[in-house]
Amino acid sequence: MSKQRKSKTQFQLALENYKKNGFAVLCLVILIVLYGGAIFADFFAPYTYLSESRDNSYAPPSKVHFFDEDGLITRPYVYNRVFHFDEYKRRIYEEDLSRAYPIRLFHKGEEYKFLGFIPMDTHLFGVEEPGMLYLFGADSRGRDVFSRLLYGARISLSIGLIGVSISFSIGLLVGGIAGYYGGKIDNVLMRLCEMFMMVPGFYLMLALRAAVPDDFNSFQVYLAIVVILSFIGWASLARIIRGMSISLREREYVLAAKAMGMTDIQIIIKHILPHTVSYSIVAVMLSIPGYILGEAALSLLGLGIQDPLASWGNMLSEAMAIAHIRLHPWILMPGVLIFLTVMSFNVIGDNLRDCLDPLLKGEKK
Repeated sequence: MSKQRKSKTQFQLALENYKKNGFAVLCLVILIVLYGGAIFADFFAPYTYLSESRDNSYAPPSKVHFFDEDGLITRPYVYNRVFHFDEYKRRIYEEDLSRAYPIRLFHKGEEYKFLGFIPMDTHLFGVEEPGMLYLFGADSRGRDVFSRLLYGARISLSIGLIGVSISFSIGLLVGGIAGYYGGKIDNVLMRLCEMFMMVPGFYLMLALRAAVPDDFNSFQVYLAIVVILSFIGWASLARIIRGMSISLREREYVLAAKAMGMTDIQIIIKHILPHTVSYSIVAVMLSIPGYILGEAALSLLGLGIQDPLASWGNMLSEAMAIAHIRLHPWILMPGVLIFLTVMSFNVIGDNLRDCLDPLLKGEKK
């Protein structure tokens, strides 16, 4: 007697299909690395986002040496940089070979609060003072770009997740109510959605940002940007969920729930919206890049997170001049990370859509 095959769940089928796309798996790894670096930025970063050294303004990336003067492998080390001005008054940096600074793991450096509440002074790596380690170079104020990228990821990446959580909660609820009740409620809610959709997203974002008081502190500005971005994306989702709810409200299990005496809101939350999860997951992954780009655009224009706090958008503002890009190309690193993040979310969203389509059609292997 042949062994009976066990049926696979939708999640198992989707996971098997997802693993077949190596590029999508790579993008998932990239996002895990970026979010992991953001969560543990205090530990991974050799310096805090406030640390600066004006003498190292626009210092190029440190050259890490692995061989000593005799050509033997040794502990990685770096040299400090000294500069002189050329005939065009530009800083020309050269290595100061008088003293080497070994790169140490679990280096004792500046104090910080790990995860926001645990006092620590241990960093994953670093060099002793007065040595400076610039993996990705320094900005105009001599701040380590690598460290600020990690701290900036906290803001740029978290705004995407928090913003999409708020907007999709609103969109799911409004779309579910409109599709379930229909009639006048449907007309009113859909006209409200159309009012938000007919205004171009970027101009709506600028208008909402203009309504935020100028005396807000950095945390209040962060919350304001999250709310602003959340108000932009919910309307289009609500219209799609409304269309799905119209068909779902006629299903047998919905009629059975009505016969059992469940309230309308219970039916919407427990029996209609859960059947839109497959689409919602894909839509979330494809929408997060828009929130990240929205924050970057506001910060780039000076309307978002302000210096000295780091976000990828306000770090990229130093790359507004072509001369800076040509002389100090490492200041484009925030743009590289924005590109990798947006590309990764889009690839993952497309792959999830391909994986879930057969399930939505009821196809089984």
